[in-house]
Amino acid sequence: MQNKNICIIPARGGSKRIPKKNIRLFLGKPIIAYSIEAALKSKLFDEVMVSTDDIEISKIALKYGAKVPFLRSNKNSDDYSTTMDVIKEVISEYRLKINLDFENGCCIYPTSPLLKIHHLKNGYDKLISNDYSTVFSAVEFSYPIWRGLYINEDSTAKMIWPQHLNDRSQDLQKVYHDAGQWYWFKTKELSDSFFTGRSAIIKLDETEVQDIDNLTDWKLAEFKYKILC
Repeated sequence: MQNKNICIIPARGGSKRIPKKNIRLFLGKPIIAYSIEAALKSKLFDEVMVSTDDIEISKIALKYGAKVPFLRSNKNSDDYSTTMDVIKEVISEYRLKINLDFENGCCIYPTSPLLKIHHLKNGYDKLISNDYSTVFSAVEFSYPIWRGLYINEDSTAKMIWPQHLNDRSQDLQKVYHDAGQWYWFKTKELSDSFFTGRSAIIKLDETEVQDIDNLTDWKLAEFKYKILC
């Protein structure tokens, strides 16, 4: 059977830097719940599922309304598996075990409490209205990367692009990086990366983005959520 859209939330157990990161309480609620609820409230998906190898995560995912039709394979549950490995497995398992195909997919990371539904919708609109294979969220670098430095072995600092030493900041090209929140894709055009020759972005403000790799990042995300959400 052909369904239109699937949301895949990859949530492996065994986080090392922040124990139980994907289900750690974020302002009183498991952080993964924010991603699940945003996906459900968006009304964009025929299926909202969590891909996990962890029983505790699966129980919390079900509690907040996601589906966990199967557990992730051992092969894609180690430290070396990529998000794309997980996405491909999910699409394949739905086809083989449940007889469901999807036209479009969206990967939403489980640690994205700052995600805004209107950005998610704008990403979907951009995907289906244009000849793009993927659309994802991105944010401008807060400082011009063209003034980037590196340190030599003798501890001296050198500019990577010395030709921009005296350029005004406002004259330098704006550069963006992946915001690490969500990624729309056409399932028939899956490759080894969300970044292809036909990728587009939805620009986010830096206040809407927070990478969470340590406890300081976590506190910053909570602060931003309290202020903005």
